[in-house]
Amino acid sequence: MGKRLKPQRRGRGTPRYCSPKKRFKVKLRYRPYDDVEKTGVIRGQVVDFVDDPARSALLMKVKYDNNEEGYLLAAEGTCQGDYVELGVQAKVAFGNVLPLYRIPEGTYIYNIERIPGDGGKFIKAPGAFGIVVGREKETVSIKLPSKKVITVSSEARAQVGIVNGGGLKERPLMKAGNAHYKHKAKSTRIWPKVRGVAMSAYNHPHGGKQHHAGKPTSVARGTPPGRKVGHIASKRTGRRAKG
Repeated sequence: MGKRLKPQRRGRGTPRYCSPKKRFKVKLRYRPYDDVEKTGVIRGQVVDFVDDPARSALLMKVKYDNNEEGYLLAAEGTCQGDYVELGVQAKVAFGNVLPLYRIPEGTYIYNIERIPGDGGKFIKAPGAFGIVVGREKETVSIKLPSKKVITVSSEARAQVGIVNGGGLKERPLMKAGNAHYKHKAKSTRIWPKVRGVAMSAYNHPHGGKQHHAGKPTSVARGTPPGRKVGHIASKRTGRRAKG
């Protein structure tokens, strides 16, 4: 009898394969989209930076003029003691939060809302940014880091600038111990990840000394969990013929 595959074990949702939410410090969201932001501007000072295990980029703790406190993704170049602005009348400057219809084309932005008021969904990775490429009536087109262009409401909010921490993955880990602690901090995956072809035949469909041993590595879209590994619903595999 073979062992269950990692996708099968993960699907059960045991603590070993779940994110440790009790260790996460902040549920990152913009402040409520109220009349203050819709008609004017609210100003806040960066009082501290927070290193949250839930994400790789630093957060900045902001104290607003009305004595509220909140957290935002820090922009590249932000320092403790700087001021940020939120609202329609805010300046187009790094770290500030504005609705998309107030942001000029070609501006770098991040932490973009999918729906106005949802708190920010797109572009949160260190060093990432999107670009406002166009607008039409009540929608704005944004080019994501993946080069894909999405269209969202012009009322949705976004932060101006680039997410801090760029180049994080370019730093070499140097030894396996560093990789161990890197993956353990998030608990989102089990490391090291063993290739299926390196396993025994009873551990994985691709296992065995002869790799997949004549068995196809492509599987159908509706394949049940446990067999759904390899090239899922692939149109083609192998090398392309020359000429």
